[in-house]
Amino acid sequence: MKTNHLILASISLLLAGTASAQTSPSNTSNSTRSIDVYGARATDWEFTLGGSGASDNDFNNSLGGVNFAVGNYLTDSLELSVRQSFSYSNGSGGNDASYDASTFAALDYHFGVERLRPFVGVNFGGLYGDNTNDTWAAGVEAGLKFYVKPTTFLYALVNYAWNFDDGHKATDNFNDGAFLWSVGVGFSL
Repeated sequence: MKTNHLILASISLLLAGTASAQTSPSNTSNSTRSIDVYGARATDWEFTLGGSGASDNDFNNSLGGVNFAVGNYLTDSLELSVRQSFSYSNGSGGNDASYDASTFAALDYHFGVERLRPFVGVNFGGLYGDNTNDTWAAGVEAGLKFYVKPTTFLYALVNYAWNFDDGHKATDNFNDGAFLWSVGVGFSL
């Protein structure tokens, strides 16, 4: 039952934000944007690039990943995006190299118009690769964007995702989900 409440609360928040964003008259285009106005506006595109990595002290066991996303703002606050991630890991001596990836669509609601813009959202997509059972997955997410320039930002994103590997155990899959995080840089175009 808690799963349904969390999903319904997330969707309600997004719908409420969409309704309030559509009634606000702040559709400022990039060509007339003031230098002190931060963040994307309706119809703007956004591109993000992030990465991660780790290794033991002998560089025998290592892992790394890269992710990128392309999004479009439906309103000044609501963004629809597609995210792709790739990761690589190798075992001792590099003999057990493996690759994994994920592809997700996300819908995020952004708060405010200042340099620091928090956001919340939902996502749905697929996980696949050498160490992953190919499966559909969904999640709820939250993050922050800090604009260093009006259209350039640093971001941090965390989401809680669960897979649908065994559909009749959806509640168990939610309870056994995983936290995923990413940091990087982004640009509003």
